[in-house]
Amino acid sequence: MVLIRTGPLRFDPHNGHMLLHTRRKGVGSTVGHDLTIEMTDWSVRIDIPETGPADATVTAHVELGSLVVREGTGGALPLSDKDRGEIEKNARRTLGVDRHPAATFESAGVVMGDDHATISGTLTLHGVAAPIDVHVRAVTPERYRATTVVTQSAFGIKPYSAFLGALKVRDDVEVELEVELA
Repeated sequence: MVLIRTGPLRFDPHNGHMLLHTRRKGVGSTVGHDLTIEMTDWSVRIDIPETGPADATVTAHVELGSLVVREGTGGALPLSDKDRGEIEKNARRTLGVDRHPAATFESAGVVMGDDHATISGTLTLHGVAAPIDVHVRAVTPERYRATTVVTQSAFGIKPYSAFLGALKVRDDVEVELEVELA
């Protein structure tokens, strides 16, 4: 069952984690890495009224400059600390963090299923607002995982590329948020 409590719930890095998963493509993709990036400054607020979770409202705020490369798989060589720093710098530049430091989400509706929920809403990223669906499932009775896919080009973001385009980050970025209720 998904979120049966009522009232306000607040989540942040103290009771959850937000991860971005990027994948590589292109003829030079064997050189690059599939990345797991953690966002370290974010918050989500869920207000569940007495009428139940289907009438909930959800808002989220993510400071995009707070990204930290946690893991890189594949690639010709393991990621070094220097590589991580360079990737973080490139990611901030690609996201335009200097002009658009935050991403926000505001729900428009919640559809409940037997063992899941879909939260539809508007994601504002890179100065562009677009609809997005977030899928929520219980991992345990006190732990929930929300997932979505953000297509960078839908928000005016040109995915990172290197080596004259031989190595590219795929347009779709998987976003995973896991939170603990207790």
